[in-house]
Amino acid sequence: MLIYGVNPVLEALRSGRVSEIRVADRGDKRLVMVLEAAAGKGVKVRRVSSSDLDRAARGGVHQGIVADVRDAAHVTVEALLTRASGAPLIVVLDGIEDPHNVGAILRTVDAAGADGVVRQSRHAAPLGGAAAKASAGAVTHVRIAEVVNIARALENLKDAGVWTVGLAGEAPKPYDTIDYTLPTAIVVGAEDRGLRRLVRERCDWLVAIPMRGRVQSLNVSVATGIILFEALRQRAGEPGPATSARA
Repeated sequence: MLIYGVNPVLEALRSGRVSEIRVADRGDKRLVMVLEAAAGKGVKVRRVSSSDLDRAARGGVHQGIVADVRDAAHVTVEALLTRASGAPLIVVLDGIEDPHNVGAILRTVDAAGADGVVRQSRHAAPLGGAAAKASAGAVTHVRIAEVVNIARALENLKDAGVWTVGLAGEAPKPYDTIDYTLPTAIVVGAEDRGLRRLVRERCDWLVAIPMRGRVQSLNVSVATGIILFEALRQRAGEPGPATSARA
């Protein structure tokens, strides 16, 4: 895949997945840092014109650099669970196709130290370009398991002992009354329609983030961050809610 921008390319270099870099001649000290990192990794660098980068990035803000990145190795849902250092904490994306939202969620998942993301392989935002830029490079670090059917993946998670918590604006249960110290999958849907019916039905709990102002919804990446960091708060041993019982 092709990614662009200084931070995404630098993080991709750190992940060891860059096969080639194309760069325009610009007096940017940050580009020099990226090129030094590329030299240290033995990655080929080609000098091209800014117009070549404009075409490659398809109008994206490339900051004078693009990179060809090898696809990540296939990851299964089971692998996300077995590689978790403690109680698994996973984010499941149900029908989120906006690459900026996907990228922002990946950035938050990385920041929270969660164990990975599950998403549907069809009708999904591409992970290069805009998603990589919005993720600030986290797209090359976060483990992502792609599945054919999200509802079935939730059943598999539940069978493995993972609690599934769906975010739904109309749910009566506040998000911070759930015990996130247990193995947890946080399930979020697209902003325009939320969770699909079959996905909602397979969640152990549906929770909402209370809204106090006039605007009655949050960007899905912001909402995901709120719940992830509530999980971190509880896992740090701070006072939290009582243990939930599966419905």
